[in-house]
Amino acid sequence: MSAEASGARTIVQRGLYYDELETGVLYAHRPGRTLTEADNVLFTTMTMNTQALHLDSAWSGEQPFGQRLVNSMLTLATVVGQSVTQLTQGTIVAQLGLNDISFPKPVFHGDTLYTETEITEKRPSKSRPGQGLVTMKHTGRNQDGEVVALATRTVLMWTAGAHGEGKGVHD
Repeated sequence: MSAEASGARTIVQRGLYYDELETGVLYAHRPGRTLTEADNVLFTTMTMNTQALHLDSAWSGEQPFGQRLVNSMLTLATVVGQSVTQLTQGTIVAQLGLNDISFPKPVFHGDTLYTETEITEKRPSKSRPGQGLVTMKHTGRNQDGEVVALATRTVLMWTAGAHGEGKGVHD
């Protein structure tokens, strides 16, 4: 017998709606993600980035960091991706922009990324009823707590009432 037939309540995993996001709150996204050599080589070659710092171990070994670096675009994608389940899964309308992106320290094969997101600003959309603009500051840290990535992201989010509280992504 299905849960629906038995009268059991169904809870669909989702991010938070515009109304549920709070400015000044720090959302810690877990689990972390260990970036491997395979991740780096696959991402780098898929995106046609031929930078030797990501692909050539012998050459990179003679450079200032003494080893290959994880592609910074992979770092950025992972930092943003770690926030999705908790904040925007099924509740985002669109990503509007990324700003103030920096990589204060390098990421190496075997480093684990942990991301925190602070909601720095939010306001209802003036032109799209039932939606709001949210500005998020993502901070990526390695396993030692060192900041390795920073990015400010602006997204358009649904309000609970406009999207239908409790509806799934495909409802």
